[in-house]
Amino acid sequence: MSKIDGKRFGPWAVITGASSGIGREFARQIAASGIHVALVARREPQLHEVGLECSREFGVEHRVIVADLAVEGFIARIAEATRELDVGLVISNAGSANPGRFLDKNSDELAMTLRLSALAHAEMARHFGRRLVDRGRGGLAFVGAVGAENGAPFMAHDGAAKAYVRSLALALHEEFKPFGVYVTAVLPGPTDTPVLARFGLDPKTMPLKPMLAGDVVREGLQALSANRATLIPGRMNRMMRAVVPASVTRSMMMRMFANMPELANPPS
Repeated sequence: MSKIDGKRFGPWAVITGASSGIGREFARQIAASGIHVALVARREPQLHEVGLECSREFGVEHRVIVADLAVEGFIARIAEATRELDVGLVISNAGSANPGRFLDKNSDELAMTLRLSALAHAEMARHFGRRLVDRGRGGLAFVGAVGAENGAPFMAHDGAAKAYVRSLALALHEEFKPFGVYVTAVLPGPTDTPVLARFGLDPKTMPLKPMLAGDVVREGLQALSANRATLIPGRMNRMMRAVVPASVTRSMMMRMFANMPELANPPS
């Protein structure tokens, strides 16, 4: 685990998508630093489980905030639930994984993806960015996806929405720097979470072994502590990004995703 400075980033952190995967691991590692955690997601039982785990293992307080970040107006619920908290850290981890052929998507799904994977990050940044700037210290970490701006076959719309996250973070990194607020875009590659199953991928048979969520988060918190604008977790992911042309990566994704359930059973 990577511990971070509670004076700069505490005493409270707000983490979206905290019920599982990378978000859950962010909650654990932040709590291990002695920072209280406000956990946001749709699934209330899982949030309580994560919160109790953080309180029991690390002795911090936790707060559960049930909210669907794909629904318009979600930020009002989070703002009200955190109004009296001194929030020094925000992990904006909203996102979707809806693989499939682009032409099989309907308009409602396209709109939902944009709200969740792009607009939700902007709403979190606008609300909490003001609070962090006013207090003169703190941090914002946005979780995107490596290479999203290069195009992702069978994830065309999701990837395009994820590309927004990196652009937003790069700009806010500069805007917030004079006010003592750190901003980092964490751009993971394949990570060993339940999402892989939706792509028809088995971590044991993938050409490159996916990273563990704990390692992604550890590197992400280290990058935020150093106020790095972006981070691609994993040395191999960084090497692949540097030397493999985007066109080759797209071809590899086409072959990897060929067995996705969504391609074998497209929506009617």
